[in-house]
Amino acid sequence: MVGRVLIMCFVALSWAPDSNAQNDGIFTIYLVRHSEKDFTSENTSDLPLSLCGIQRSIALSSFLDDVHLDAVYSTDYTRTKNTAIPTAETKDLDITLYNGQDIESFSHTLLDTQQDALVVGHSNTTGVLAGLLVNEEIGDLDLDIYDRIYQVVICGESRHLELFHSPFECVK
Repeated sequence: MVGRVLIMCFVALSWAPDSNAQNDGIFTIYLVRHSEKDFTSENTSDLPLSLCGIQRSIALSSFLDDVHLDAVYSTDYTRTKNTAIPTAETKDLDITLYNGQDIESFSHTLLDTQQDALVVGHSNTTGVLAGLLVNEEIGDLDLDIYDRIYQVVICGESRHLELFHSPFECVK
């Protein structure tokens, strides 16, 4: 299905009068929930990542190794920033913070900037944000789900959502 979206995008861009127009660009946004939290931490208001969470974050970076990214976004929590760090470091990108309380506005920012990006969020924002990007209603993730990677491919007005399930397994 993604192949058909890309072919349609290529044809549309080839025939467009001004194929360099910003709104005709093809870009991809990857959205993930932060990795596993360390519930034994004394900092209960901003839990860090567990050992499995650190491993999952590194695995995410490996998953995205061959993917071009222009930006990495995270909410201002230790667990989200630490989930984003391995990918940001590998891609030599800074992490840009966004307000997880205003994801509707953030969805417009992502669409307006037209960048290939990774967005790290939370169980109650990641699916919802993916839905906003493709004009579908997608709800919250269950609190014990960490293996979802949403890929949103955007080409002009065409938007396609693909859901990947990470094969990551924690090594204890």
